[in-house]
Amino acid sequence: MDKSPQLPEFELLFVILNYGLGSKVVKLAKQHGVTGGTIFLGRGTIKNRFLELLDLTEIRKEIVITVAVKDTIYKALEVINKELKLNKKDHGIAFTTSVSNLLGARCYKDSYSKESRGVENTMYKLICVIVDRGKATSVIETASKAGSSGGTIINARGSGIHETSKLFTMDIEPEKELVLLLSEEHLSDLIVSAVREQVEIDKPGNGIIFVLNVNSAYGLYPQNK
Repeated sequence: MDKSPQLPEFELLFVILNYGLGSKVVKLAKQHGVTGGTIFLGRGTIKNRFLELLDLTEIRKEIVITVAVKDTIYKALEVINKELKLNKKDHGIAFTTSVSNLLGARCYKDSYSKESRGVENTMYKLICVIVDRGKATSVIETASKAGSSGGTIINARGSGIHETSKLFTMDIEPEKELVLLLSEEHLSDLIVSAVREQVEIDKPGNGIIFVLNVNSAYGLYPQNK
């Protein structure tokens, strides 16, 4: 009989919101047991006819990514949702995904509970697309036609002039863009297929698409029919 202690489950939290609010999210998370987070700069898209005429269809975004024991993440998420009023449209999006392994993080002292929160049946998927700079907008347009309600674009860059980061053996250099698309589960295959064809993802060097389960989400609204 295996008597080894069961390792705690970790959860990854993404919060996407308007520029300037990232530090507040990290502060709230720290107040509720999360040890820290990373803030990325990105841009989102706005669907508004009047703003399109003014060429103001993109807004600056901050993406906060942090990881902690599952129970801690859910407690922090509930507070963030309440404080930032994510129940109101356009106030931001927050969602979590499972972490299969965690290395390099400081130890967590949280008491771990195996309380089930009903996240096994996911309603949303996170579709991540890495493409050459300048192609992200067309990815979002293609995804929108297939049922996506929008996306967030992150400018990816390496760690130095002579260095690049790698994700799934693909270099992420200054000329790359990372597109985050949140999709209802039943639309995810259609969106992935449309983007795959548009980007010609099967050709070497054209990009990468990967999909993650979303366990819990706030601030998501169905696309207007």
